Amino acid sequence: MSLSNKAEGSSQISGSNAERALIEVGPESAGNRLDHFLASKIPSLSRNRIKHLIKDGFIHISPHSTVKSSLKLKGGEVIELTIPEAEPLEALPENLDMRVLFEDNAIIVIDKEAGMVVHPAAGHSGGTLVNALLYHCSDLSGVGGKLRPGIVHRLDKDTSGVMIVTKNDEAHNKMAAQFKAHSILRKYKALVYGVMAQKGTIDEPLGRHPGERKKIAPVKGGRRAVTHWTLLKAYEGLSLVELTLETGRTHQIRVHLSNKGHAVAGDQTYGSSGRAGEIKNKAIRDKVKAMKRQALHAWALGFNHPVSGEYMEFHSQLPRDIQNIIDLLESQV
Repeated sequence: MSLSNKAEGSSQISGSNAERALIEVGPESAGNRLDHFLASKIPSLSRNRIKHLIKDGFIHISPHSTVKSSLKLKGGEVIELTIPEAEPLEALPENLDMRVLFEDNAIIVIDKEAGMVVHPAAGHSGGTLVNALLYHCSDLSGVGGKLRPGIVHRLDKDTSGVMIVTKNDEAHNKMAAQFKAHSILRKYKALVYGVMAQKGTIDEPLGRHPGERKKIAPVKGGRRAVTHWTLLKAYEGLSLVELTLETGRTHQIRVHLSNKGHAVAGDQTYGSSGRAGEIKNKAIRDKVKAMKRQALHAWALGFNHPVSGEYMEFHSQLPRDIQNIIDLLESQV
């Protein structure tokens, strides 16, 4: 990244791998937040990256003694911004199977298998999508953090389907803006217990479960969460539904459906193994009980490319474990 091409008065430090910019705040920028101002001057930096640079002491403003993201500029200040040399990622590259649907120098679109954790965390230091990406992509940047390079959204470990990963700050910033604006097309298919109505919407705020911190629950004052559903086909004891996310909260679909009385089949966290017993056909019942994960699949993802602006849409077929149950259900119709 060359800051000298991004902001007036910028210059690279001679003999250093760090880069430094001196940016004068004009009177027309008075009243702007510091993070908004810097993001507009240097588009390759996300606001999250700016926040961390401030926290780590890499941004100084004369004459202010205290610097924070929300600082309101008055005009006339001089901002000294240093971009340190990127620290090596802590996650290690691993040669793992990974299905790539699309890749260029800005993004990579993956068809994630069920059972693969997206990024390293406690209990999952390896074998993750990030480990596979680091092996596959020589140009994957550290944006998103040492353990989450390029990760702009996630799928649960046991949810399969399409997801996008970004390769640089600018792409990450622009994709994050699309997710925040809820302009991303995100469609899922799921097998759920019971027979759902033809279509509907669940608008229920979600937050941390008050008694179980690892779970999500509908809570007063939580973040707004909206899930739209359409019934594709009703079977004996199960429904195949298509779900469209208006928002993308953690475990949103699983919690919304469970709270509505139609938990995703195979969901060990928000479902009930007893529900499978409601299925009269033994072969189907046994198939559902034997599922190793929730029957939830992200089958469509649509967005505007962060560089070209071109609309792109990617699809993934239902994986074999879910399709096998549907085939069996169809054979009984």
